[in-house]
Amino acid sequence: MHIHKFEKIWLIFGIGSLIAFLLILGYGAFWKGTHPQSHGVTIDPNNIEAHEAFQPDNLGLTKVDDDKYIVNIVASAFNYNLGTDDNGSPVKNIRIPKGATVLFQVTTSDVVHGFNVAGTNVNMMAEPGYISSLETVMKKAGTFTIVCNEYCGMGHHMMYATVEVYE
Repeated sequence: MHIHKFEKIWLIFGIGSLIAFLLILGYGAFWKGTHPQSHGVTIDPNNIEAHEAFQPDNLGLTKVDDDKYIVNIVASAFNYNLGTDDNGSPVKNIRIPKGATVLFQVTTSDVVHGFNVAGTNVNMMAEPGYISSLETVMKKAGTFTIVCNEYCGMGHHMMYATVEVYE
């Protein structure tokens, strides 16, 4: 069987690209320690309020220590529930000081939602039955929009909130 020289070039290029891809993936997974969450915390999607973090009084921003905060959020049909203010109105904005360490905890009771704080490294999926969490340091001051980056239905484009990082 005879293989044309251009076919040999493409085979070498294809196999070389595959090996390079696998080496880069292996480097990231084993040397750098990058891996998907393996400690998934489960929650009953029909009764998320039974979990202490997602009770109505615990939603939104909570100061834990100096420069340490927890943000508990429930994603639902076209809405991020960050709790309510003193007047009972829904909160759509949270304020965090620059340099603070923030643990974002997100869950949902209906469908898969995305949770992305645009302009930061916060990007998670909220799945029914699981609590997604990510800890980050808010290094840049500014206003950042929380968007749902997983299509969740007709009102998907209206699902947003904001995080204000102040000096």
